[in-house]
Amino acid sequence: MYLLFPGRHQILTNFQFEYLHSIIYGKLNGYTDLHAKPLAVTEKVTAIIFAVTSANHSNTRRNPLPFYLRALAIQEFARELNVPAFIYGVDDVGNLSNFASYTLKRVRHESEGLFDLTPDNTLVLCSTPVLAMYEALGFKILPAELADRTTWSYRCPLPWDLVEKIAGDDAWSNNADIVRNVHPASRELWEKYKLGDKVKLLFRDTMISDDGDITTTRDYNTYVRQMDEIAELKYTETASYVKAGRIGDIGCAVGSWIKLACKDDRFRESDFYGIEVARHLFDICHQRKHNGEFANPFVFFSQRNAVTGLVFEANSMHTIHTSSLTHEIESYGSRSELLQFIRNRYLELASGGVWINRDVVAPANKEKIVLMKLNRSDGRNNDYDKPFSEREALKAYLKDLSTYGRFLRFAMDFRKKEGYFVRYKEVTIENEVYIELTLKDACEFMSRKDYIDNWQSEMHETFCFWDLGEWKQNLEQAGFTVAAESRAYTNEWIVENRLKGKVVLFEQTATGLLKLDYPVTNMILLGEKL
Repeated sequence: MYLLFPGRHQILTNFQFEYLHSIIYGKLNGYTDLHAKPLAVTEKVTAIIFAVTSANHSNTRRNPLPFYLRALAIQEFARELNVPAFIYGVDDVGNLSNFASYTLKRVRHESEGLFDLTPDNTLVLCSTPVLAMYEALGFKILPAELADRTTWSYRCPLPWDLVEKIAGDDAWSNNADIVRNVHPASRELWEKYKLGDKVKLLFRDTMISDDGDITTTRDYNTYVRQMDEIAELKYTETASYVKAGRIGDIGCAVGSWIKLACKDDRFRESDFYGIEVARHLFDICHQRKHNGEFANPFVFFSQRNAVTGLVFEANSMHTIHTSSLTHEIESYGSRSELLQFIRNRYLELASGGVWINRDVVAPANKEKIVLMKLNRSDGRNNDYDKPFSEREALKAYLKDLSTYGRFLRFAMDFRKKEGYFVRYKEVTIENEVYIELTLKDACEFMSRKDYIDNWQSEMHETFCFWDLGEWKQNLEQAGFTVAAESRAYTNEWIVENRLKGKVVLFEQTATGLLKLDYPVTNMILLGEKL
C-alpha cells in the first residue's frame, strides 16, 4: 500500500512526522478516514510518494522555496521513517478542476511507470480542500491535521501557518512555538540557507502578488512580443553609456537587452546579471539561456525584487540598466518604494559606475492647462462605459471606439482603484469642441490610448509623476551625480504613428489658440557614482 502526500511542502512539521511514523509502524486498519470510518486496510505501507506541487515556482510569497530545497528537507525528514520515500515535482498549472488527476499522471510519468497510483493501492494524506479532488476519484483520505471538515478546523498549526509566523518574527529560530512544531529537517535547512530572511522580504513586498507578478491582468504573450520588438531601440539609445565589467539589467523582462549587449564586442569580457521578478518572464529568460541565445556564456538570471533590498552586492556593479521599470514602482508600489529603489541602485554601484534609467517622463510644465482636440470620426463615440470582465472582449470594444470615445473611457478607468480622478471639461471655441485638462493628464492619455491589448493593466500605471528636473533632483538627493547627457525627448515614432491625425494640443492665449508641439515622452537618465 502506498501513501500519497501531495502539497507544496514549504515546511515539514513534527505532527506530520509523528502521524506518518504511527501509520507506518502501527496498523492501518486501526485508523479512520476522513469520514471517521475504519480504513479496513491490512497491507503495510511500502512507500511514501511526496508530490511536491508548484515545483516550478520559487521566490514568491506563496512558494518561497525552490523545489530542490524542499526535496532536500523531505529526504532528511523521511530518513527515519524506515520506508522508501519518493519525491516528484508537479508543476503549477493554474486553477485546474482536475488537478488531482494531473498530479497522479505526473507521478506516473516522472516515475517512468513505477507508481500508477489508484484507489486500490494508494491512500492520500491531505488536510486541505484539495482532498475533495482525490475523494471524487475514489481515494480514501487520511485527514492528518484536519479535525472538522465542515468548519475546516485543525488539531495543530498547518505548515503554512508556520511559514507566516516565521515571516513575522525576526527571532523565529528561538520562538518556542515554531521550534516545537517545525520538524528539525526543515528547521535546520531554513537556518542554514537563511530562508527566514528571504520570506520576510517576500511578505513585506506590497507590489508583487503571491505568485510573483506585478499585475494579474497582463497578457504576457503580447507583452513579450512588444519587449522584443523595441529591444534594439532600447539598446541603441543606451549602448554608448554602458561601462564594461559587471553589467546588471534590472527588470530584464525576457533578456532582450542583455542578448544584444552580449553581441557587443566591447563587453566580451563582461559578466551580465538579469534580474526579473515576474515569474512568467523569468522562466522565459532561463529558457532562452538553455536555447543558447546569449553569445556571452557569463549570463546569470535571478528572480528578485529590487525594491525591498539590494539585488547586487554593495559597491560591485559597473553598469546598472533599467528600462520602463521605475514608473511601475510608482504605479504599483508607492513613492517611498521608488525612493528606496533609487537609493538601492546607488549603494550597488562601484565608484565610477553608472545607472542608466530609460523610462517615460512628464513634461516640464505638466500642471499647465491645455486644450486637446480629438478625432471623433475614427470610430464609435457612444457606449464608451460598457463593463467588461474578459480581456479579449474589452480589446475588441476599445478598438472600435474613436479617439474621443477612447478618451472618455480612459477618464473613467485611469487609476480609478488608486483613487485618482481625471478632471476635464468640454469647451467650444469657434464651433470646435476641445477637452480642457492638465498637460499631465493629456500626456497620460496620449501615451496609453493605443495599449488596448493590456488596457486593464495599463490603467493602473502612471507615466507623468516626475519631469526630468524632478528626476534629477531625486537622484542627486540619493548621492548620484547626474550626467549632462541625460535628456528628455519626444518619441517621433509615437508622434507619427499614434498622435498625428488623432490628437492636437493647444494653449489658450490672449491672441487666440496656440498650437503646441507634442510633449516629451521618454528620458535617458544617467546617474553616476563618483
